[in-house]
Amino acid sequence: MKDRRFRRALLLAATLLAASPAAGCGDGGATHAAGPHPTAASVPQPAHVVVVVLENKSDRQIVGARDAPYLTSLARSGALFTNSYAVRHPSQPNYLALFSGSTQGLTDDSCPHTYTAPNLASELSAAGLTFAGFAEALPAFDRTACVTGNYARKHVPWADFPDLPDAVSRSFADFPSDYSALPTVSFVIPDMCDDMHNCPVKTGDAWVRENLDGYAQWARTHDSLLIVTFDENDNRPGNKIATIFAGGPVKPGTYPEKVDHYRVLRTIEDAYGLPHAGESAARSPITDAWRT
Repeated sequence: MKDRRFRRALLLAATLLAASPAAGCGDGGATHAAGPHPTAASVPQPAHVVVVVLENKSDRQIVGARDAPYLTSLARSGALFTNSYAVRHPSQPNYLALFSGSTQGLTDDSCPHTYTAPNLASELSAAGLTFAGFAEALPAFDRTACVTGNYARKHVPWADFPDLPDAVSRSFADFPSDYSALPTVSFVIPDMCDDMHNCPVKTGDAWVRENLDGYAQWARTHDSLLIVTFDENDNRPGNKIATIFAGGPVKPGTYPEKVDHYRVLRTIEDAYGLPHAGESAARSPITDAWRT
């Protein structure tokens, strides 16, 4: 009799534990504190990741701003990192940091440069996965072209790595309407107007809505991820920027943990079991912004 009562008590305790809030997902729209030290296994593996990089705006100019209704809606329906920072000023070192885990010692926007360091594209290729960079206004691909119209090579980091095949560099005109045909990971670089560098916030906000909302909607039902971030802010102290994750694997909410370009790179690397390039090895991946 005592043994039976003991077994029933154990069963009841296990049932209560499984039903407790700590065992399930957080509520959508909640604010989430940073969790325990993360592991690669804590990052889901999306079918596709698209990273779009915008320019020279602080977080307060984007999230909740009258001129950025689309990006604000994306932040409210996805994961908004409220303590996100660029690595430095000016633009170009930040693109290199996001792509290769290092500024490669560069401190300006000069061009051209060539590097041989590991990078996201080479890591994906070595793992049998694919990468492409889609740049708006890209001319016929020429690694020596620094500026052509509104195209600027300083915003296209893969062009600086001659070991990568030319085929990884694509015009945004080639961005597929069949999103299942996308590479494993893509970078999208709007031109110098549509990225907000030379044009107002409302121009860039409208460009993202017009050109990437279709993918954002598709990603929600096709286990894929959209990352929107900025290269740097508008020179306000701290270099704080907006970073937003949206898509099927994402748990909506606001996340106050510190995020930078190296940490975003580390998260993508861990999603696909890749090595860690440069400073990304010293960062932990983002693990609390995912549905379970």
